[in-house]
Amino acid sequence: MKKRNQLLFLIISFLFWFSHFIYIPMLSPYIEQIGGTYTFIGTVLASYGFMQFLFRLPIGIGSDLWNKRKAFVVAGMVVSLGSCLAFALTESLGWVLLSRSLAGVAAATWVAFTILFSSYAAERDLHRAMGMLSFAVVFAQLLGMALSAWIVEEWGWHAPYWIGAAAGAVGLLLSLFIAEGNKEAKREPVQLRELGAALREPMLLKVSLLSILAHSIMFTTMFGFTTAYALSAGLRAGEITLLVFAFMIPHAISTLLSGSWFVPRFGKWGTLQIAFSAAALFTFLMPFADTKVTLTALQVVNGFALGLLFPLFLGMAVERVPHAKRATAMGAYQALYAIGMFVGPLCAGILNTHFGLEASFYFSGLTAVLGALFSFKWQGKMKTESIF
Repeated sequence: MKKRNQLLFLIISFLFWFSHFIYIPMLSPYIEQIGGTYTFIGTVLASYGFMQFLFRLPIGIGSDLWNKRKAFVVAGMVVSLGSCLAFALTESLGWVLLSRSLAGVAAATWVAFTILFSSYAAERDLHRAMGMLSFAVVFAQLLGMALSAWIVEEWGWHAPYWIGAAAGAVGLLLSLFIAEGNKEAKREPVQLRELGAALREPMLLKVSLLSILAHSIMFTTMFGFTTAYALSAGLRAGEITLLVFAFMIPHAISTLLSGSWFVPRFGKWGTLQIAFSAAALFTFLMPFADTKVTLTALQVVNGFALGLLFPLFLGMAVERVPHAKRATAMGAYQALYAIGMFVGPLCAGILNTHFGLEASFYFSGLTAVLGALFSFKWQGKMKTESIF
């Protein structure tokens, strides 16, 4: 029974994230095509992270208090489907903003997905099970983003949204048949006192700030304005798939190498310094790339560099937090890094309006420089009680 639940849940998780990422590479060009300014594009991109920032902790707390996860999974699929349908059925800037905001609300329910899936696995198999879930997510992101530009070129701007809606509808139907999970394994709800204590942990604050910077870079570049810049540089819509593969495949590989190869050789802080420094250098070079070869090469390095960061953040965020408080600390960390998902694109959109698309890459490059500087500053100084 548990094997069946796991397989069904992996399919649902794939469909959930596929419906979110099937249109991402072509979202900025689509908004621009229907008359949106770069500032408005930045606002739309920012709304996704802002909704997660607002709803992630309340959904986690509500799920804990009610001790029911399936309802939140079904609700997440409903909102995800609604987001894609709103994109597909309308063609106005206001609806685009609402549709992307709904996608952010849906993404905030992911905390309930992960808790429910973990309840299907025995304790000894938990890491393996979560690895399978992570693979389903990455595969959905890769496949959705790889197909996006080709679908637009073949069937038009609205086609990815219709396909996303179809995936969401199938996922919603399947979610009605998942089991609630082990009700004996009740988690204590997050207490505000515990949340406050977690937010005073220096390591958590430092890692959260670095993660905010990294998510800002990611959601401003590859998940933001990179494809719009590539199209303005002369690439065809169908060639965007190449950029997606160039970024996502090294990104996936480096997540595996981060802890197994880089950390043993350079240490955690050294790896962060290398990754932020590489991301800064090669993001600064983006405005000078005007051919398919140079754009692709820069995506390879940037994808690899950013992939080194996120696995490290996950471990470092809670390594100094007592085991009993780690769920609370992780919830705080996830809520905090969402700040980067909306502040980065919003600021980049405003800069792009005044200075052109190249401004978003200079902004992201400076953000990466800041991450590198903090990584050098904080190395070996983790016994201080202040984050500065």
